[in-house]
Amino acid sequence: MTQDQKKRNAALAALEEVEPGWVIGVGTGSTTNHFIEGLAAIEGRIEGAVASSRATADRLRGIGVRLLELDESGRLPLYVDGADEATRERELIKGGGGALTREKIIAASSDRFVCIIDDSKLVDRLGRFPLPVEIVPMAQAQVVREVERLGGRPVPRAGFVTDNGNAILDVHDLTIDDPVGLETDLNQIAGVVTVGLFCRRPADQLIVGNDSGSVRI
Repeated sequence: MTQDQKKRNAALAALEEVEPGWVIGVGTGSTTNHFIEGLAAIEGRIEGAVASSRATADRLRGIGVRLLELDESGRLPLYVDGADEATRERELIKGGGGALTREKIIAASSDRFVCIIDDSKLVDRLGRFPLPVEIVPMAQAQVVREVERLGGRPVPRAGFVTDNGNAILDVHDLTIDDPVGLETDLNQIAGVVTVGLFCRRPADQLIVGNDSGSVRI
């Protein structure tokens, strides 16, 4: 079974978490795109959605889902999104698609965060995938120095601007023994908007797509 089919297995399983009449949060990425395709088959079941990126908003609009801003929706019952890496403790690295800040805001505003991944994304320890860090552009040199002091090798994401108008550093070579502590330390660097570690507020459930369907953690 291909990786894409495993992503689809996880995404379709997440549809079981959606209740009629809800406004839900919807994340960004290839696995989440399968979830959006699944929503199209149950059109009219949800009241609306809050999108974590312009790309997701366009997809949701394309299947007729009403879009709301977070200020309009209030607290959400459910947020569904993917991840670049996840542990069995449901700690995540996110931000490969560049929407990490909006994703983190929606996760913090949701009662339940369900993360959908294929089994290649499940790891024993975070850090194989470079850690995205969204930064204010004028602070790049300052943030690079501080990240290097923490043992990372930051690489600016060339030609990329977030939906918030910011830049991203992809940080390689980090040893992430204390994900919560590292998330805290990076967030305290002046010029950092947010970091792609979702550990202080991890996922409530992982749905992992595999050859036989999916499993829940």
